[in-house]
Amino acid sequence: MDDLKIITASNIIKLRTQAGLTQMELAEQLNYSDKSVSKWERAESVPDAYVLKRMSEIFGVSVDYLLSAHDEWTAAPEPDRAASKRVITTIAIVGIWTAALLAFIVCWLMGRLVWLIFVYAVPVSLITLLVLHSVWEAGKHNYWIIAALVLSLIAVMYLTALEQNWWQLFLLAIPAELVVFLSSRIKKGRKS
Repeated sequence: MDDLKIITASNIIKLRTQAGLTQMELAEQLNYSDKSVSKWERAESVPDAYVLKRMSEIFGVSVDYLLSAHDEWTAAPEPDRAASKRVITTIAIVGIWTAALLAFIVCWLMGRLVWLIFVYAVPVSLITLLVLHSVWEAGKHNYWIIAALVLSLIAVMYLTALEQNWWQLFLLAIPAELVVFLSSRIKKGRKS
């Protein structure tokens, strides 16, 4: 069965690239996800009979051609999505801090030193990180980011009203962090 997976994978890769299609474009024509196409091309699985028939029509070959050996198999290179996600996250965070620095410099040139701009950049960065992490990691371990966000918001409120010495705001940190910790302990139910 593994030989069949490898042969089919090689043929799909070759035919798809010759047709000038991306995995996403082929997936759309098949009404499947690009992840499915990627699995087929990495020889992790073989498409079912209906999909093989549909592919044979798209590429203008027989189903037998898709399942028969024609050349040496080369695996489709797996894109390094983790590195791309880290780069995008880094660009977003650096962009926030660049905007904060720009605002600080503009205020400085106007005769005001507003150092709180950098304090405000911390929760904005954490919110951005939370959103990107939620999208890419499906919220896995978001409670660490949320815990840092809660503390940064309390610190922002305190530092904004520094003249009033509202140290009592830090008392909020204890129950707020407890809520975050307890929320992280809730287990999701299994889907049937």
